[in-house]
Amino acid sequence: MDGAHGLNPDGTIAREGSLDRVAAEFAPVVEAARARIPEAFGPDRLHSAYLYGSVPRGTAVVGVSDLDVQLALHGEVTEADRAAARELEAALDRELPQIDGAGILLSGTGTLLSELERHDLGFFVACLCTPLLGPDLAAELPPYRPTSLLARETNGDLALLLPGWRAQPAGRALGRRVGRRLVRTGFTLVMPRWGGWTSDLDRQAAVFGAYHPERAEQMRLAVDAGRSPSPDPSVLRLLIGDLAPWLAAEYTAVHGAKTPR
Repeated sequence: MDGAHGLNPDGTIAREGSLDRVAAEFAPVVEAARARIPEAFGPDRLHSAYLYGSVPRGTAVVGVSDLDVQLALHGEVTEADRAAARELEAALDRELPQIDGAGILLSGTGTLLSELERHDLGFFVACLCTPLLGPDLAAELPPYRPTSLLARETNGDLALLLPGWRAQPAGRALGRRVGRRLVRTGFTLVMPRWGGWTSDLDRQAAVFGAYHPERAEQMRLAVDAGRSPSPDPSVLRLLIGDLAPWLAAEYTAVHGAKTPR
């Protein structure tokens, strides 16, 4: 594996994360998720479960990091599934002092394996998720390379998010969501030129800044917002009002718009 650029020897993107990398402090968190997910989603609903983010990458910080989970369900996602996920998120956050929140994404297996999602949700499961329960869908997905197609389909819809962000009141949740999305989008803007993959926010911002030094300081603000949102609303206004529109326009010019869903 190319440790510098996150690639396998053949140039494909290596899978991030592993249960072996989970820090000892977070082992009880993983075991709680392993036990509670089947309780909330029985075998008729649950196909497989995955962890992603800092916990399986071994970079989680006690009391700061959240627990990120992706569930693959049989059939389409229902309102009952969403309600069960919200209840489980609240229970895990309440019962596990190691984490600051839990987030559970829900997708049907048909969607995850579809041609439309091949370079978005499919890539996410195959390369950014760590198997926790059930059959691994990565076995049914292709290898991926750091291409413009991958950039377009993963983050080429930033412009669609801006009206919603502008309409929401400033707050911690919005700041974290905006910050993380802007850093990811900035990184994938330059990913094909850099020729690799990383999900580390600091490294993503550094890679972006090497190609766009005039925006590097703003991207550092986005990293900070993605981790610990500033109480100063002017920071969020700057990110949404200046960095985000520039990034959306640049992204469309370089990679094109994401295929409509």
